[in-house]
Amino acid sequence: MGNQLDRITHLNYSELPTGDPSGLEKDELRVGVAYFFSDEEEEVDDRSLSDGFIKDISPSKEGPVAFSEVEYSAFCSQECIFSKLHENEDLNVYSVKTLLTMCKQGDLLELVANAQAPHWAIYEQNDQVIHLHKGEIRKDSLLEVSNGRPGRIANNRYRYRPLPADLVMQNAAGHLGLSSGEMSWTNSESFAAWCRFGKREFKAGGEAHSAEQQQYFLKVHLSGSGVHTLVFRSLEEMIRERRRVDASGILKELSLVNGGKE
Repeated sequence: MGNQLDRITHLNYSELPTGDPSGLEKDELRVGVAYFFSDEEEEVDDRSLSDGFIKDISPSKEGPVAFSEVEYSAFCSQECIFSKLHENEDLNVYSVKTLLTMCKQGDLLELVANAQAPHWAIYEQNDQVIHLHKGEIRKDSLLEVSNGRPGRIANNRYRYRPLPADLVMQNAAGHLGLSSGEMSWTNSESFAAWCRFGKREFKAGGEAHSAEQQQYFLKVHLSGSGVHTLVFRSLEEMIRERRRVDASGILKELSLVNGGKE
């Protein structure tokens, strides 16, 4: 834990008691922890990968495979805007060859691997996806992008109303070739979700000029240590920190700093 724990204890935390934003479990009190990393922190996105894609970790069979992941739900005010819970949806993953038989144009795809933030992409057709990779929006073969990573269709992960498939593809294709200095997205998930839903909140700074400041509540469901509720000032910020949890397990160390369970 070492250096990461030292880094955590020097962050500027603000803790506040909050009720469950879902309106459920009213007999329990959650502690919301708002924590923000400096702009100098390395983003946990695909730019942290090597030039090649990761090693083959494909399922040993073509059918659905259970994958061990942290589960989440997220709320803006009282509205659930994101859910990744086994109890609510099928979170099984598939080999990419199987996934290709299931995809249709405009689908939101999620590729997963252990100790890495998931990689997101928009499916075009004929094995082609449009995605943000290594600071560039590009079109690639899904088979090459995955390099063995299993995946799933994640159209229902966010609870926003999706755009028609032709507009999703227009959003994606219209930004091909853009690089880091020309775009408003910091990771593959924010870009792909913006393409599908068209909401400016997925962009960095997208809520800076909103008339009303929103608060976002991320519930992180950790096996054996209860539910942690974290508070964020923007959707894009919440996505970046959730991806840090997936990539580094930082929340498990945070729970130790704060005494374990809430």
